[in-house]
Amino acid sequence: MTNSETIIATSPPELVVDLPSLTGEGPLWHPQEEVLYWVDIPAGRLYRYDPATGENVTVFQHEAEIGGFTFQSDGAILLFCSYGTILRLRDGQVTVVVASIPGEEQSRFNDVVAAPGGQVFCGTMPSGDIPGRLYRLDHDGSLTTLFDDIGCSNGFGFTADEGTMYYTDSDRKVIWTISLDPVTGEIGGREELIDTSRGAGVPDGMCVDAAGTIWSARWDGHALYHYAADGTALGKVPFPVRKVSSVALGGADFGTAYVTTAGGDQRGELEGELAGSLFRVDLGVKGKPVYFSRILV
Repeated sequence: MTNSETIIATSPPELVVDLPSLTGEGPLWHPQEEVLYWVDIPAGRLYRYDPATGENVTVFQHEAEIGGFTFQSDGAILLFCSYGTILRLRDGQVTVVVASIPGEEQSRFNDVVAAPGGQVFCGTMPSGDIPGRLYRLDHDGSLTTLFDDIGCSNGFGFTADEGTMYYTDSDRKVIWTISLDPVTGEIGGREELIDTSRGAGVPDGMCVDAAGTIWSARWDGHALYHYAADGTALGKVPFPVRKVSSVALGGADFGTAYVTTAGGDQRGELEGELAGSLFRVDLGVKGKPVYFSRILV
């Protein structure tokens, strides 16, 4: 019988970029370019890792933090940053989509995701006594506040029929399901799917594989956790790093999991000697392409 602590037999996670990132995050596989993009949030740095060459290069250096990003259908990249700022990066040129959001002056975006309809769900961190929020960025560049009581907005995913979104609140240690209109981006209420409060660490970034099962990174938990679509625990994949921050399925056949980690400024016995690095691992599953955003396109 499986549970959340059952070890899933895979090949050991393989180090691909030895880099002491403070908070490596947000891996996204670009299917046309066949490369992986990821960020170091506090450093404000967007990376591009090419598995064909093994090169990891800095694509963009921001003056503030970058919490997340999406690929645009027109070839640009949207960057979600500190203060509620949203930028558009294309061919090395940056334009402003949203300059700032009132109430987010001391905060920043955290995880974000492009929706099936081309909108973007984008969550913020709490700041002081102000909780985190979940916003929807629509095609015309306008923002709608969806929830204003979030502990710490984090990983997203979608069911195969696109009618349900998964959404992680790290502070509450919960992954919710939220009903979704895949065309308009309109949502319903939240329902708790997975409560991780009895396990080690907190749920962070996540992805959904082609079979519809969930892979959730566990910050301070040394592992990726695997769940069925109904929330049943299927086991975990251990990592040699304490802060496992996010996961994406990529590669030519979407059969390679790329996993970001954090804590690179405190490498050692507690965080792990490779903290902050990028890893890959064969989970025995296939993924699917991410959705592209269509903001002001």
